[in-house]
Amino acid sequence: MSKQSSVEAHPPEGLLMPVPGLHYGVLDELLGYALRRAQNALYLDFYRATEGEDISPQRFAALVLVAENPGMRQGLLAQAMGLHRSGALRLTDWLTAQGWVERRDDPGDARSWGLYLSAAGRRRMAHLERTVREHDAALQRGIGEQGAALKAALERLAWVATASAQPQPSNPSPKTTTRRQR
Repeated sequence: MSKQSSVEAHPPEGLLMPVPGLHYGVLDELLGYALRRAQNALYLDFYRATEGEDISPQRFAALVLVAENPGMRQGLLAQAMGLHRSGALRLTDWLTAQGWVERRDDPGDARSWGLYLSAAGRRRMAHLERTVREHDAALQRGIGEQGAALKAALERLAWVATASAQPQPSNPSPKTTTRRQR
């Protein structure tokens, strides 16, 4: 069995929607499972919207980050995307093989290089950004006026989940335990 690269533009295998007659138990109560269903559906919809473009949400995000941060280092790209360094290396290798991203020497540090969009990458990015914006606008229209609130709630959820994953001090000082909530 071959291991699939995490940067390949393959859509999820299928919708993760409830199957009539199947009991889901606690899964139906979990926020995380509802988010997983929505994420799967969004990925499939992204692939439909960008059909024939050989792009994935991850590849698109990397292109946007490189476009908006010329000269960024690969390690920072990994951090921004929540990837291990090896995943960012594979992603960067793929983007450079397409001719969309270039690695250039850092004039201030001979041991380092930064990532830049190539001319082909800028053209590709302009086209993809229009396509993805149209896709997102269609999603926003489908949600209606709740779209902005949903996006804000998801951002907050990401912060809450990140904070809960951080190790808490085992013996906090009195100063840190009396913090008032706003």
